[in-house]
Amino acid sequence: MIMSTEKLGSFFLGDQYDLTAKKRLDVPIHYDSRDLTTHAVCVGMTGSGKTGLCIGLLEEAALDKIPTIMIDPKGDITNLLLQFPELKPENFKPWINADDARRKNMSIEAYAKVTAEKWKTGLADCGIGPERMNALKDSADYTIFTPGSGAGIPVSILGSLAAPKLDFESNKESILERINGTVTALLGLAGQNVDPLRSREAILLAGIFEHFWKKGQNLDLGKLILSIQEPPMQQVGVFDIDTFFPKKERFQLSMSFNNLMASPGFENWLQGDALDIDQMMFTADGKPRHSIFYLAHLPDSERMFFVTLLLENMLTWMRTQPGTTSLRALLYFDEVYGFLPPVSEPSSKRPLMTMLKQARAFGLGCVLVTQNPVDIDYKGLTNAGTWFIGKLQAERDKDRVLEGLKNAINEAGGNSEAVDYDSMIAQLGSRIFLLHNVHDDKPIVFHTRWAMSYLRGPLTKPQVRELMQQKKSSTNPSAQPSLSAKKPVRSDIPVPLPDLKPATPEGYLPQKPSLDPSIRQIFLPLMVSPHEALQSVEEGSLSNSYSIGLIYQPALFGLADVYFVDKRRNIKEKTEKKLLLRLTENSIVPDWNDAEELMIDTKLMNRNPERPENALGPFFKPLKDTVNSEKKIRTLSKQLEDQLYYNERKSIAVHDGLKLFQHPAEPFRDFMIRISQAAREKRDEETDALEATFEKQVERLEKKLRKEQRELAEDELEHENRKRQELFSIGETVLGFFMGKRSTSKIGTALNKRRMTAKAKADIEESHEEIEELREEIEELEEELKARVEAITNKWENIRETVGKDELAPRRTDIVIHSVNLAWLPFWSIAWDDGVVEKKKTIEAFRQLTS
Repeated sequence: MIMSTEKLGSFFLGDQYDLTAKKRLDVPIHYDSRDLTTHAVCVGMTGSGKTGLCIGLLEEAALDKIPTIMIDPKGDITNLLLQFPELKPENFKPWINADDARRKNMSIEAYAKVTAEKWKTGLADCGIGPERMNALKDSADYTIFTPGSGAGIPVSILGSLAAPKLDFESNKESILERINGTVTALLGLAGQNVDPLRSREAILLAGIFEHFWKKGQNLDLGKLILSIQEPPMQQVGVFDIDTFFPKKERFQLSMSFNNLMASPGFENWLQGDALDIDQMMFTADGKPRHSIFYLAHLPDSERMFFVTLLLENMLTWMRTQPGTTSLRALLYFDEVYGFLPPVSEPSSKRPLMTMLKQARAFGLGCVLVTQNPVDIDYKGLTNAGTWFIGKLQAERDKDRVLEGLKNAINEAGGNSEAVDYDSMIAQLGSRIFLLHNVHDDKPIVFHTRWAMSYLRGPLTKPQVRELMQQKKSSTNPSAQPSLSAKKPVRSDIPVPLPDLKPATPEGYLPQKPSLDPSIRQIFLPLMVSPHEALQSVEEGSLSNSYSIGLIYQPALFGLADVYFVDKRRNIKEKTEKKLLLRLTENSIVPDWNDAEELMIDTKLMNRNPERPENALGPFFKPLKDTVNSEKKIRTLSKQLEDQLYYNERKSIAVHDGLKLFQHPAEPFRDFMIRISQAAREKRDEETDALEATFEKQVERLEKKLRKEQRELAEDELEHENRKRQELFSIGETVLGFFMGKRSTSKIGTALNKRRMTAKAKADIEESHEEIEELREEIEELEEELKARVEAITNKWENIRETVGKDELAPRRTDIVIHSVNLAWLPFWSIAWDDGVVEKKKTIEAFRQLTS
């Protein structure tokens, strides 16, 4: 059944290929994306077209909005970013390999023109046009990460030393496995290849990690180095720590890590994006990402170190995901040689094998690629449900592939001897692959489609830098820390004040106003030091003749809780409100609608003002009579309740079609990721149900078709017999006529034979008509199925556009006013004479200064 190449969930890989006739057939090969949850292995020698096939597979994943993590040891997969929908020679020119042009005796300009034409022809031959290429470019966020280098987007490994976001006791086994992998990788980076189960170094480090992670405390290299010298545990097994690992030897181990940390270039490992798999799967607005980890620049030890950390983080992320039968994400590992060997146990092997065994339940598919199948662990090969086998050079490679393939077939309950795989593999050529899928009845040989990305070959670091330049420059600055992220500053830090003793600032009092004791007064913390305040004045404008003083201005601070309750959705969410209402000269009657939200830890509030020793003050703004009594404060408290009741709303995203809603504490990004996965599952479920229904109808019609074809064959045989009998009867009658033997009975028989022949011919025509009608019915069913599958695809494809909003409103009883306080806001008042006029500046001191 020929399906549209745009059917989501179905990867268009190429066209079927006839090995005997050595030609492509007009039968597109579509691969069900869900089959990747049982993982895939792609093997083929250099020149087999392996990279083109895999780039095509990744392009299809992007079109299907599947987030993908790609490990790229050689730099080939970076070609995925060389997408030129316009296919102009000038698009290709900057990426042309000069050596390729020289070998063709062509200039770079001429070679770029030939290459552009080649890509245009190849894509057109596969039915791929600009529309599909533009869709690919917009389908995912493409990023090249370069751990240990600033060429692409750098990656900080510090996050990998942070405690996993999992409950330690309920996930103890998996967390301990991650600790062992991380420790082995760290020791390998430090030049110590040890047995993680027997080495003192590994056991000590594992104990340190377990101690801190059990408490939910993060580690960094500095803390780890100090903990090696002074371990947080006193005993290892039955021995005390100094007997198990003497202090002098621990010092040598800590020095190894200290030297590593102090080595030139190591700082590149501590900068950049955190190694957070969730963030590398989706952007801030929930768009899927294709994250390529370019490792071509790293030596073997650093490459192994990073791959292990990445796989361990991937494993932890995987275990936090709910189960699914659809494909949720991909892990693509190009050239897995050395990371999953058959004999040795590098630190990368355990997490990779664990994912191959367990990832299916979480919707994570693994694709492993290699030139040398003999270098992959046998168990890894047998865990793959899909095999892409290309041209192989060495006989031992073919034997290894056949051994692994046949065992995988037998373990899946199939018959590995039913097909002559040996002969098929021997006939494969460039871009010709054998596809074995445990979910299909038989293997398929196909010719790969043309890659939409320009297959230029491995990119260099400068080229990666060029590709990522725009993304680097558009990287969002780090978020400004909240008010509670910084401790209050000391106001008694010496400030070189001149011998100026100005009078109390105009409009201020030297002491706070006397109020009814029932009115609770609070003082917001001082978050800006005198030094910082002075530095904020425009450089060069501040003269030696200046003064700085601390002043306080009055405000109202309301503290309340608002509950949002929705029994139907089982929502009960509390929102804490901290509202600051400044009492300005213009505010005749305080209005809570003018209040601002204040992100502050109430524990930082003071009952008394700061009294700076090296600055003037404090001084206080006089109070208006609208807030100077307990009764007025009670009225303001009731007004705050009214303001919250009429104005406070909790907006949540909803999707009626999926019957899903955003949990109040759930970030919008996470909700979008969740509904995208739910839509994919719903799409697959509806498509399966539809195809099952149509399959029964097609099966019924095909059964009738086969019956009609049998009847046609019988009718044609009957017609031939009748014709022979008719000819014989006519011949017999004619012969009798010439011999003078006229017989009315023989004439009647001949006429009867003629009628029987005519009837047999009519039966043939009727069978032909029936067969044609059945074929038309089958074609109509196929067209209807195609249209309805496309309708399902369209229904769930643009899921973001069908997300709505719902607002939850509080009831009166859902609003709890804890207090309304008179709050004093600290400011630094700076005055100076620039030689012409006296200048003044007031600087807010209860919030950190922004640059």
